[in-house]
Amino acid sequence: MRSVRLAVLSSILLAASAPAALAATVHARMTLATPSGPGIGIGTITLSDAPGGARISVHVDSLPSGEHGFHIHQNPSCAPGPVNGVVAPAGGAGGHLDPDHTGMHMGPMGKGHLGDLPFITVDGAGSDDEQLIAPRLTDVSLLKGRSLVIHAGGDNYADQPAPLGGGGARIACGVVE
Repeated sequence: MRSVRLAVLSSILLAASAPAALAATVHARMTLATPSGPGIGIGTITLSDAPGGARISVHVDSLPSGEHGFHIHQNPSCAPGPVNGVVAPAGGAGGHLDPDHTGMHMGPMGKGHLGDLPFITVDGAGSDDEQLIAPRLTDVSLLKGRSLVIHAGGDNYADQPAPLGGGGARIACGVVE
C-alpha cells in the first residue's frame, strides 16, 4: 500500500513540476498591398496566446505615419480581388473575420465581428514597433489560414459615419501561418 501511495505522490509531483503547455503563436509576414499583388516586405506581426487575450507584436516599416485600421480578414490571400464590386489591392483577403455573422464593426472590445483588432500607430519615420492586446481572441491557432490587413485610415471602431471603422483602402497584408 505504501508503494502505491509513493507512486501516486511521485506522479503528482512530476505533473506539478512539468512545464505548462506552450501557448500558441502564429505570425504573418507583411507586404505592401499593390494593384498587381503583394509588394515589398515591410515586417512581421506575431500573435501569441496570453492572459487577457492575444498579444500582438507589431514590427513594420515603410508605412504612412498615423493611425491605421488593423483587422483579421477571412481568406489566406493578399492578391488583388473584389472589394465592393471593384478589384482592389489585397481584395483576395475577403471581408473581416466574422464567424458569428454579426455584420457589425465594434472594435476589439465590442461584440461585433471577431476580426476587429486595435488600430496600429505608425511613427513619423514610417515604423511601428508596439505590443497590442486583442481581448476577444483566446486561441490564435484558429487564425492560421486567415490574413492580417492594415488599412490606409484610422479606425473609429464603429460603422458610422463610415463603414468598417473608416479604415478605407488596404495598404498592407500578410497571410497568417
